[in-house]
Amino acid sequence: MKRIMKKSTVLILIVLHIVSITAGIVFAEEKENRVVSLGANLSEQQRKQILNLFDVREDEVKIIEVTNQEERAYLEGKISEEVIGKRAFSSAYVELLDDDEGISVETHNINWVTKEMYANAMVTAGVENARVIAAAPFEVSGTAALTGIMKAFEEATGEELSEEAKQAANDELVTTGKLGDDIGKDKAASLIQEIKERIIREKITDPEQIRQIIINIAAELNINITQEHIDQLAALMERISKLDLSVDKISKQLENINKGLEKVRETIEQNKGLFQQILDAIKRFFGWLADLLRG
Repeated sequence: MKRIMKKSTVLILIVLHIVSITAGIVFAEEKENRVVSLGANLSEQQRKQILNLFDVREDEVKIIEVTNQEERAYLEGKISEEVIGKRAFSSAYVELLDDDEGISVETHNINWVTKEMYANAMVTAGVENARVIAAAPFEVSGTAALTGIMKAFEEATGEELSEEAKQAANDELVTTGKLGDDIGKDKAASLIQEIKERIIREKITDPEQIRQIIINIAAELNINITQEHIDQLAALMERISKLDLSVDKISKQLENINKGLEKVRETIEQNKGLFQQILDAIKRFFGWLADLLRG
C-alpha cells in the first residue's frame, strides 16, 4: 500500500512538473506576443495608469520605451513643434494575432489621429495581424504613437520593418491628418485608402498618372480638394508606389477597419445623390421662373 502511495505521489509530482513547464512556455509565448511601448517621460503614476488601461501588469508583457528624439526622427519638419512637443507621453499596446486576423485599433485620449488613420499607416509600414491600442494619460494629437506601435511590433516579431516604409507611414499619417482638418478625417482616410489601393493595384509610379488618379478618385467620391492637397497627396503616393505592398494584403489587414469606412463611403454616395437632387430642384425652379417671365 505504501509502495502504491509512493508511486502515486511521484506520478503526481511528475504531472505537476510537466504542467508547470507547459504553463511557463505558454506564458512566455504570450508575453513575447504582447509588447507595450511607453512614452519615456511618463511619471510612475502615469505608467501605472497606462498599463491599467491596457489591462496588463508589468510582469505580463515586454515593456519598451520611446523617446521624443525617436518620435522626431519621423515627424520633425512635417508637423508643428507644438504638436511634436519636447517630451514623449504617447504609448502603445501591440498584441500579435494569428495569420489572416488582420489589424484592429483602439484609441484613448487621442484627439487628432483616428483608428482608421493608424490602421492605414500601419499597413503601409508593414505591420500586420495585430491588435493595437494607442493611448496617453491626457489628450494628445496621437501622431507620435505610430513610432511606438512600429517599435513594439518589431520587438514582438523580432524583425525590423523597412525604414522607407516607416517613413512613408508617418508621411501618410500626417498628410491624412492635415487633409482631414479641411475635409473631415473619415473622408480623408477613405480617399487616401482608395488612391493607395488603385496605385498599388495598377503598379503606377509615373507622377502625372498618380496626379490624375488622385483627381479622378476625389471626383468619384465627390470630395473637393485643392491644388495644395493634390500636391501633398501626389508626393505621398509617389513614395508609397515604391514600396513592396499588395492590394490583397491591404484589403485583408484592413477588413475590420473597412467596415467603418464603408459607412463613410455610403454617406458620401448618399450626400452625392442629395446634392444632385438639390441641383435638379434649382434647375426646375429657374426653368419655372423663366417660363413665368416669358408668359
